[in-house]
Amino acid sequence: MTTPAGAGAYAETYLVEDEVLGRARAAGDAAGAHPITPAGGATLSVLAATIAARAVVEIGTGSGVSGLYLLRGMARDGVLTTIDVDPELQRSARRTFMEAGYGPGRLRLINGMALEVLPRLTDGGYDLVVADAIPGEYPGYLAEAIRLLRPGGVLILEGVLDGGRIAGDGSADGPGTAALRETAELVRDDERLLSALLPVADGMLCAVRR
Repeated sequence: MTTPAGAGAYAETYLVEDEVLGRARAAGDAAGAHPITPAGGATLSVLAATIAARAVVEIGTGSGVSGLYLLRGMARDGVLTTIDVDPELQRSARRTFMEAGYGPGRLRLINGMALEVLPRLTDGGYDLVVADAIPGEYPGYLAEAIRLLRPGGVLILEGVLDGGRIAGDGSADGPGTAALRETAELVRDDERLLSALLPVADGMLCAVRR
């Protein structure tokens, strides 16, 4: 079954973002943070709600667009731990979360390099791990996510299609594309994970920790 022309554009406009998300998206665009698309964000909300996620790790806070989508799908007492190296973006994200009604009890914003922060988090303590950050670090994110997730927990790696470059033969891969390709193959071949690559936004690689 083929996807009709224009179906992707329709998916992106199917749900209309509210003013809080609109302002967060504008702030992210202005800072060059490339927020997740509306369809991608809605997918995050649905997946978080499906598993009633209470403990979530987000790698790449940005301006708070993806975090807000996650919070809206999480359990009412869920806590979002979100990591970013850019303090200004995290301040913008905190304003977004507060404006949307999510207080300090629902948030843990950590400023720092993800691969330095993640090892300090609890083994098997999380329902959902979402990454949308530095492509070259995705293999490291994957290794940490497998450790952090409880059995039945879900991993989401965003941007894996890399603008379609991952579909090439690999001969012209840059470092980021090569890392994304390696990560996708590691997820696919890992017997601890049940995975699917969704053609949402710029590719959303999802996996359940067995």
